[in-house]
This record gives sequence, C-alpha cells and structure tokens, in this order.
Amino acid sequence: MKPTLETKYAFTITARIGEVTSAGDIGTGVRRIIPILDGEVKGEGINGKVLPFGADFQIIRPNELIELEAKYAFETDDGAVVYVENVGIRFGPVELLQKLKRGEPVDPKLIYFRTRPRFETGHPNYQWLMQHLFIGSAARHADRVVIDVHQVL
Repeated sequence: MKPTLETKYAFTITARIGEVTSAGDIGTGVRRIIPILDGEVKGEGINGKVLPFGADFQIIRPNELIELEAKYAFETDDGAVVYVENVGIRFGPVELLQKLKRGEPVDPKLIYFRTRPRFETGHPNYQWLMQHLFIGSAARHADRVVIDVHQVL
C-alpha cells in the first residue's frame, strides 16, 4: 500500500508590504526587494501579529516567473516570536502578472502562487511548527500578501 499525502489548514498570514525596490536586471532576471511592514496571523490555536521588519527578495525571470524568498517574524498573542523563511514561486499569464506589478487587482485563482514556509521558535507551545512541513497557497494584493498555510500530515 502506498503512503498517502494529506494536508490540513493551519492558519493564515496576512503581511502588509511596502514599496518595491529594484536592483535591476542581474543577468538572470530582475532582482526586487519588497519590505514587510506588519500584518497578522490568524488560525485555530495560533494568533498574533507580523513584526515590522523583514522583506521578500524576488527574482523576476524573463518569462515573468517570480522566484521569491521572504524572511520575517511574527509574535503570537501569548508572546512567542516565530521566525519565518518562506520560499516559493508565482506564475501566470504575462498580462495578469504585469497588472499585479502595477498594483492592479487580479483574481488570485488565475495566478499560481505557492510557497514552502519554514518556522523557527524556542517557545514550547509552538514546537509543532518545527516538527512538520507546511505548504502555502498565497494571493498577492496591491498592499499585502495573504498566505493560507497548510500543514502536511
């Protein structure tokens, strides 16, 4: 019998983002840095706020595929600080990706935006974050990114 792969919804991270800074074309694509300003974490058994530091470091490939790596932290309502590294990709029709870059609304269902968040904390209530793998299904809005985090069972 083959092992099965299942996931369950864990929580949602909403990260408010600032203005894009571009380092220009680095030969393999355009490097962009997007600051993470604040936000919230909401779920069953975990709630808190995104701390006001960190950034999303992106490379936009010539075919508009975006490779991203965000590094930031959140603090839970009971005082735990959780460090986050979230690596992923965003891809879709070029015209829709260009609308997103201009800050225009795009239906998230039309864009493939998946991430692999990894968490670190010393707080005993949240050790489970380091003992499981997670997958994120994300949506980019003009001023924020919303990531539904699913635990791989």
